[in-house]
Amino acid sequence: MAWEGRRAWTYTRNLEPARTAAERHERTDLVFDGLDTAAVITLDGHELGRTRNMHRRYRFDVTDRHGPLRVEFTSAYEEAEAVRARTGERPNVYPEPFQYIRKMACGFGWDWGPTLVTAGMWRPVRLERWSTARLAEVRPLVTVRDGVGRVELRIDIERTEQGADRHLEVSARVGGVQAQGTVTGDSAVLILDVPAPDLWWPRGYGEQPLYDLEVTLVSRGTEAAPERHLDSWSRRIGFRDVVLDRSADEHGTGFTFVVNGVPVFARGVNWIPDDVFPSRVTPDRYRTRLRQAAEAGIDLVRIWGGGIYEDDAFYDVCDELGLMVWQDFLFACAAYPEEQPLRGEVEAEARDNVVRLMPHPSLVLWNGNNENLWGFRDWDWEPALAGDSWGGGYYLDLLPRIVAELDPTRSYTAGSPWSGSWDHHPNDPAHGTHHSWEVWNRRDYAEYRDSVPRFVSEFGWQAPPAMATLRRALPGEDLAPDSPGMLHHQKAEDGNGKLNRGVARHFRLPEDDFDHWHYLTQVVQARAIAAGIEHWRSHWPVCAGTVVWQLNDCWPVSSWAAVDGDGRLKPLYHELCRVYADRLLTLQPGADGPVLALVNQSAEPWHASVTLRRMRADGTVVAQQPLDLTVPARQVNRQTVPGESAPDARSVKEFLVADADGLRALYFPAADKDFAYPEPRYDVAVGVPVGAGAGAGGGSVEVVVTAHTLVRDLLLQADRLGPDAVCDSGLHTLLPGEQIRLRVNNAAQTGANAVRAALFCVEPA
Repeated sequence: MAWEGRRAWTYTRNLEPARTAAERHERTDLVFDGLDTAAVITLDGHELGRTRNMHRRYRFDVTDRHGPLRVEFTSAYEEAEAVRARTGERPNVYPEPFQYIRKMACGFGWDWGPTLVTAGMWRPVRLERWSTARLAEVRPLVTVRDGVGRVELRIDIERTEQGADRHLEVSARVGGVQAQGTVTGDSAVLILDVPAPDLWWPRGYGEQPLYDLEVTLVSRGTEAAPERHLDSWSRRIGFRDVVLDRSADEHGTGFTFVVNGVPVFARGVNWIPDDVFPSRVTPDRYRTRLRQAAEAGIDLVRIWGGGIYEDDAFYDVCDELGLMVWQDFLFACAAYPEEQPLRGEVEAEARDNVVRLMPHPSLVLWNGNNENLWGFRDWDWEPALAGDSWGGGYYLDLLPRIVAELDPTRSYTAGSPWSGSWDHHPNDPAHGTHHSWEVWNRRDYAEYRDSVPRFVSEFGWQAPPAMATLRRALPGEDLAPDSPGMLHHQKAEDGNGKLNRGVARHFRLPEDDFDHWHYLTQVVQARAIAAGIEHWRSHWPVCAGTVVWQLNDCWPVSSWAAVDGDGRLKPLYHELCRVYADRLLTLQPGADGPVLALVNQSAEPWHASVTLRRMRADGTVVAQQPLDLTVPARQVNRQTVPGESAPDARSVKEFLVADADGLRALYFPAADKDFAYPEPRYDVAVGVPVGAGAGAGGGSVEVVVTAHTLVRDLLLQADRLGPDAVCDSGLHTLLPGEQIRLRVNNAAQTGANAVRAALFCVEPA
């Protein structure tokens, strides 16, 4: 599809004159909510305007005008190359010219996405008719102090020529409180104080009450002109106080979200556009994906800077579910010119989106860019630029000024990663936010445990999508890691090499066995992310958050996502449910032996009766020890496992199990390929759960697995039982004699043999 991105495209429609009295107003505006990207708009042969920004809205006066309407899009490549000729070349991590045009950067291709350079009207277009005046901009500044919720409304008005001298009033209502005032010139300020409002909390910390805020504009009546309702504006808001604590301490410089006075360990994911064509993403699809996030224990979603400012429906769902939103401004992985015409577009885009998004209580942070401060300092950009602009003026001057002017209730950070000042390396783990990519690129996932960053805003590990997704995307292909379709759907540099090295460090790398390779890459992805999160959560409050790269995909690709491009859940998703739960039990390597950590992010103390068992591979219990531990609310208990319970650091036949309150943690001293696993033996039974319908044709079945040996990382790949089949859980390790019940919905095949063929586990090397 490369040719489409290099062609001009024209949209046409005839604009009819107003036919009825109801349609006749003093002013008619043609409003575009999104134009992608460089376009000339003409009406009846007369130019209305030119656009060069996908990320902002446009409004044109078409009063008393009609005839042929044309929106003529030039190629995004042509526009970008013209801007590059004016501003000069800038460094970039990809060969495409995305930094020269205000367009979704990942549309030019990324290490998880295809190159699909689009053109068109990607958000709604409409006519707005009005008289006298309209509400041009409403900015609610919402704060909470001393038990009182304050809404300070900054209101801008646009008038028609006929309405220039009319006396205008605005009124507002929220939480049973009303206020009204007179428009002075073209603006007004209203303040509403709501006593003792119910506070909005992140998921897991409290409820998410939302209040309807309504603003009305009227013209005061006279004998000649009676009072008239002119315009109204309404949004749902929430009362909460969010502070970003960046205090210096003995560990460096912190980065902790404090919500309503409570410090929060952020359990986050990075979000990319959910489709290669974002206009295909519906409100229902947003709700599905974000509900998946909330059900996994996630409480923060970072909207990454190479994508888009999402539709209002995205933020509405986050408001309802208690998902904090970290919003990047749209700059990623490149040096961006600061000259015109880009600078004016950047300012207009930022102002437009800050005003549009600021009513949402879920929005907690504005972030200047993705990796560009790091790139300037560490990727050889600085000498190549030789003093040319690169975006620093945006991130360190323009954008923070816009946020301070328009949305001073929220924090701003210049970038991710960013240490807070040039006194430290931009990606210094001891200061501010940190991106941990050396592990995936060059090391073993165990090395996540080598440091304790203050806030890990990106880290990840790849795996292919679900088997049913591959079968749909690559019909008829003889699947192999290096088959043509698989390679086409692997966009990362040396992606398969990194996948294979990740597997080979722990397992014997399968040869000519795609099914087993597919399973092991899923296992390693889940274990890698768990290793990082367990370690970093156990070092709260020094580390105050992890944001996994990434929640979702935009097409069926091998990637770092937990939910693949067809919406199927990888084992990583289920592992996130475990490691992001309010209470986490974990065993980790330590300098003096295994470390037992109990992480309690709930609001109540955790009185845990822990059972430690040192076991042999054959299931024999060598030593057993009970521990009664208490973990206060929002705190962590870390302690070295007593020596008699710890297996020898070089043992290939012993492992450690910790159980407490239905939670389990495991510690194996040796790599899987060296451990003396027995041949796994287990029984499989299939039945219909009580109260469920028949298994075939969309019902539920219960799969009961009874282990006779140690069975490590058992996984039921439900999509092998039918493309719509879903299992309620991911990886499980069973000890001899243990039994697990798995529920599968929408399975087309439900026989025991089919189910057994869909079950995988670790096998002896």
